[in-house]
Amino acid sequence: MKLRTKIQLFSSLFMFLLILLINTSIYFLFYHLSADSELDQLEMQTTDIVETLKSYPDIAQGELLKAFVPTDGMIRVITKDGDPIVTFTKESEYTSLPKSYTTVESHEISKRADGTNVAVITKPIIWGDGEIVTLQISKHLLALQVTMRTLFYVLLIASVMILIPTVIAGNVLGRFLLRPIQALIQTMKANTKEADWKKIEMPNRSKDELYQMEKTFNEMIEQLKENFQKQEQFVSNASHELKTPISIMKSYAQLLKRRGRERPEIFDEAVHAIDSESDHMQLLVEQMLSLAKHQNQEEATRANVDIILLCESVRKTFAGAYMRDITLKTTSNSMIIYGNEEQIKQVIYILIDNALKYSDQEVILDISRQDRHVTIKVIDFGSGIAPEEQDRIFDRFYRIDKARSRETGGTGLGLPIAQSIVHAHDGTLTVTSEQGKGTTFIMTLPTSK
Repeated sequence: MKLRTKIQLFSSLFMFLLILLINTSIYFLFYHLSADSELDQLEMQTTDIVETLKSYPDIAQGELLKAFVPTDGMIRVITKDGDPIVTFTKESEYTSLPKSYTTVESHEISKRADGTNVAVITKPIIWGDGEIVTLQISKHLLALQVTMRTLFYVLLIASVMILIPTVIAGNVLGRFLLRPIQALIQTMKANTKEADWKKIEMPNRSKDELYQMEKTFNEMIEQLKENFQKQEQFVSNASHELKTPISIMKSYAQLLKRRGRERPEIFDEAVHAIDSESDHMQLLVEQMLSLAKHQNQEEATRANVDIILLCESVRKTFAGAYMRDITLKTTSNSMIIYGNEEQIKQVIYILIDNALKYSDQEVILDISRQDRHVTIKVIDFGSGIAPEEQDRIFDRFYRIDKARSRETGGTGLGLPIAQSIVHAHDGTLTVTSEQGKGTTFIMTLPTSK
């Protein structure tokens, strides 16, 4: 069953039950009020009859009772034996009402076999001979029956007149609610069949849940499109980057096959080139895997890390390995951040290694704290980065100087890896640079929680 049919069926059924409940309540409430009113009137008439009988003892009681006969009823006097003394009625069929002697006054609405409601008042009185008899006065509620029939048809017609607009409104509501959903389904099918990135058109209307659904879908499509394009670019760049070392290795392998045995210098050159390109491929693959891991893995195990001790450890490692001047500047002996120590160390490794490759002068590590954030600056005094290239250095495989990068073993993945790790730690990684004066990478991380 379609959702529109469910909405229409539910709204119509709910309205039908509600109308049925209300109309039934109205019908029976009106009936009881009217019947009670008729019974009260008949009781007042009975009281008048009794008072009249008492007021005129000289007049024959039978004659007096005859004057009070209801148009649609009967007056009957019943003795102790159960036999009627007198019976007055304008229609003989009204005498079929059951007769019984009683000394207790009663008021009731009884229903005959033909469905007619009858108001009956029974009251004990003293007859002319001093005997206690039962005065029974009845009135067939024919007018009430006609009124109730009319009320039934009125309520029935009113119910139909209410249900028809309800069905129409349910249909309109279903179309209104399902139009965005149908547009979403069609767009999803089109994206599946045509491998396209279509979005839903969002007309100007209230910011309701349907609008939020459309907006969320469009945002998801935009993100999927961006990720797919990045994936395509990543695969293309990776293929291109791996193609060069593979071609070099294949060329030297063929050279070895042809002349390697005869010329030792070619053998040494080929082995050295193959080994160098193998190292380059290994580094490239490891960094590609590292980048994918940082982007896809869940939050790594984190703890409080003293960033000053960590930076000092990395500084000593690089200073000893490269025999370069690397200075650590800070205003405190300890600054604690919350994160994964190995990942933060990897970022610092990447930034210092990058500074050493593109600068022959001193490298400075500057650590400071402001409010609830720690800022680590890696400053070099190299050639700097052109303004038009500063926005691209965090792109995968992008290298400012490709020839120099190949000589230094660069793959163009170090900075994207660093940025991915910093973002995972709710931090930022930015760069400021001036050509001919140097470059500063600025990493900001939140302090310990």
